[in-house]
Amino acid sequence: MLAIKLAFKNLIGAGLRTWLNVIVLSFAFVLIIFYNGMFDGWNRQGIKATIDWEIGQGQFWHPEYDKYDPYTIQDSHAPLSDQVKAEINKGNLTPILITQATLYPEGRVQSGILKGIDPKQNILNLPTADLINNQDEYAAIIGKRMAESTKLKVGDRVLVRWRDKNGTFDAREIQIASIFRCDVPSADNGQMYMSLPVLQKMTNMEGEATLIVTGENYSGAEIENWNFKDLNFLLSDLDKIIQSKKIGSYIMEGLLLIIALLAIFDTQVLSIFRRQKEIGTYIALGLTRSQVVGIFTVEGGAHSILAALLGAVYGIPIFIWLDTVGITFGGPDMGITVAETIYPYYSVGLIISTLILVVVSATIVSYIPSRKISKMKPTEALKGKLQ
Repeated sequence: MLAIKLAFKNLIGAGLRTWLNVIVLSFAFVLIIFYNGMFDGWNRQGIKATIDWEIGQGQFWHPEYDKYDPYTIQDSHAPLSDQVKAEINKGNLTPILITQATLYPEGRVQSGILKGIDPKQNILNLPTADLINNQDEYAAIIGKRMAESTKLKVGDRVLVRWRDKNGTFDAREIQIASIFRCDVPSADNGQMYMSLPVLQKMTNMEGEATLIVTGENYSGAEIENWNFKDLNFLLSDLDKIIQSKKIGSYIMEGLLLIIALLAIFDTQVLSIFRRQKEIGTYIALGLTRSQVVGIFTVEGGAHSILAALLGAVYGIPIFIWLDTVGITFGGPDMGITVAETIYPYYSVGLIISTLILVVVSATIVSYIPSRKISKMKPTEALKGKLQ
């Protein structure tokens, strides 16, 4: 208790030197929380968007299907069983048929993917109801990215060529019923969504699908001859991207923390050099060397407590404001799942772990130069002679 009282008294007495260290350390404290909160917010929004627009609560894949291998698409289709059809009618599942296609917008050639989906489904956020409202049977909806790359607008017709179940090529003009906007590039780039019965008829695959998307109310029962992919598997790519981006933020956070801790280290070294007589007096008055070391260690560690309090003064209003307006990323599409505006997420665990990191680091850095006190002789210290 004595060490704490003396430490804070000495800190206040140091004046400007103390507050300069506290300000620098508070910047590091606030920025560490900011960066981690931003990435956590991106992660939460990215996961929600991917679930809502593309993967649902999980998917059943045809055994031959591999989303990373386009050559598997041609043979990745199978009939839907009565069990699956019953769940589809309940709204718990929605099947998707996938086939490769070639588009000819304005005479140009562009490869793409045709996806057949039930227009009445409500598991994914895709505006599939627009397919029902369109008068043309051969209609499709596309995303904003796809529309920009093909220069297509609502109402335009584009020639599309595909291969049916037997490998025979066929072609037809397809009308663009609507253009949607989403934050998931893999649900947009190169994708055209058509009515499932229409695409099944076009490819001679009546009653078949490539994958089945599950909804929240699905019981989780296995479907024979289909491989289930859970959210951990389907979201692994997004998680790897975010983790790789976090590495860069860790480096920046580390540099900021090192700069702040270096200032505390230099302050402690200078303080011990200039306060030798004070140290000698403490020892002469009966304080043990470990107690004196504790005073200087607590002094350094107390910088982090003051930094946390100062950071809370200006950090909390900033975090509340960012949580309200978000962080907007303008410019071109980055090609990864990221919302146009990210709302940071500051969890209690994040704040506590950051506080512990800063306090422990500052305390350790303060202890290192304070160890020299244990080697000082009281008589020499009272004379102000450094050993």
